[in-house]
Amino acid sequence: MQQFDYDEVLDLILAKEDRFLREAYHFVREGLDFTQHKMARMSGAKDLRHVSGQELTDGMRQYALETYGPMAKLLLNEWGIHSTEDFGEIVFYLVENNLLAKTENDTREDFAGGYDFDEAFTAPYEPKARPEKKPQSPKAKRSK
Repeated sequence: MQQFDYDEVLDLILAKEDRFLREAYHFVREGLDFTQHKMARMSGAKDLRHVSGQELTDGMRQYALETYGPMAKLLLNEWGIHSTEDFGEIVFYLVENNLLAKTENDTREDFAGGYDFDEAFTAPYEPKARPEKKPQSPKAKRSK
C-alpha cells in the first residue's frame, strides 16, 4: 500500500481548488477525529467507526464550539467555510485524493441543509434576555 504525506497531497488539492484555506482541511480532519472518538466513547466501542455526513457535521459543530468558542464562526468563515455543504465539499476533496475513505452510500448531499451557522456558532454566545423588572409602585418606593 502506498504511503501518502498528508501535507503534500493537501498541496496538490490547494493548487487545484483554492476555495478553502489549508486550515479548513485541517479543521475537517480534526473534526472527524473528534467525532469518531466521541462516538466511540458514547457507545463504549473500542474501535472507531465510520460516521455519516450528518453525524460529522454535528461533531464538527461541537468541535468548533469547544475549540474556538465565540470565535468559531469567524474562523470557519475566514477559512472559506460558510455552511455544512462546505464541510461536505472538503470531505469529498479529501476522499477524491485518498486522504479519507467513504462508503458507497456517502454523498455530498449528506451535508446539505445541516444547520444555520449563525444559530450554531453565534447564538450560544449571545446574552440571554434578562427578565423585565416590574416598576415599583410609588407606595413601595416610599416604604424603603
